[in-house]
Amino acid sequence: MPLVEHLRELRNRLAKGMLAILVATIIAAFFYGEIINFITKPVLQSVGCEALFTDLAKQGKGGTCARIVMLDLLGPFTLALKVSLVAGVILASPVWLYQLWGFLAPGLHRNEKKYSLGFVGAGFPLFVIGGYFAYMVLPTTAKVLLEFTPIGIDNLLPLDKLLDIVVRMVVVFGLSFELPLLLVMLNFGGILSAERMRGWWRAMIMGITVFSAVATPSTDPLTMLMLAAPIVLLYFAAVLIATMNDARRQRRQARELSDDVASELDLTPESVGEVEPVSSGRRLPEQLTTDGDGGEPQRRHGYDDFT
Repeated sequence: MPLVEHLRELRNRLAKGMLAILVATIIAAFFYGEIINFITKPVLQSVGCEALFTDLAKQGKGGTCARIVMLDLLGPFTLALKVSLVAGVILASPVWLYQLWGFLAPGLHRNEKKYSLGFVGAGFPLFVIGGYFAYMVLPTTAKVLLEFTPIGIDNLLPLDKLLDIVVRMVVVFGLSFELPLLLVMLNFGGILSAERMRGWWRAMIMGITVFSAVATPSTDPLTMLMLAAPIVLLYFAAVLIATMNDARRQRRQARELSDDVASELDLTPESVGEVEPVSSGRRLPEQLTTDGDGGEPQRRHGYDDFT
């Protein structure tokens, strides 16, 4: 398609993706309370509070539970929009991911389409698993961080900042689980070999550990190890997949001829057998002319046929 048609298609697909996000955001707004409870539940349970945030808000005090508060007048409305929008983007992800794929797919070859679908199919579950790990370690993180509060001082937790911490942990954990997939993509693209990946294992373990220590908000080693251990296992799984892919590629190249190797051709001459005589075809009317003495028909330019 010409450039204008590509731009028109991009506009249409963006409009469909944005419409899906808008509809999902409106739907998520009706479940704003349930979403807030889902986000704040690990923090409340980490300090021994089994009540939900909505119940604590109706009571007006948290008692012995963590106090989650709003600090300004526009805070509740802004937070509702933020929570609904984030939930809408997540809920509408199948639609806008499909629109993105539909725009890119016509420019890909068959093998590229197959690999792309495989990477997208593996990338989304990995991100979800990483986000689930973040949600699981959130109670431990909240408990460790709240233990730094001095004795006799009530710790008030602004809900917007708490939401930012939860979103950051989910995004960081989810993207961290995409690292092995990135390495596999580089290997399938012929950029990174399995041998080089195996040679990096010490540096990778050290880098993953340091990254986990920086990415997690808490300073306890348990949270760091809960993030680092799955990433290290996924890294070695990526090395195994890359090793199998390199072995398959070497077997395929061994069966094929190199560009500077001549093919083996049998140039021995063979007998063509007995020659079969072929009779000449009938002359065309234009050829049935004589030389005037009643002799043989004249030849045209040395040929018997009209051509």
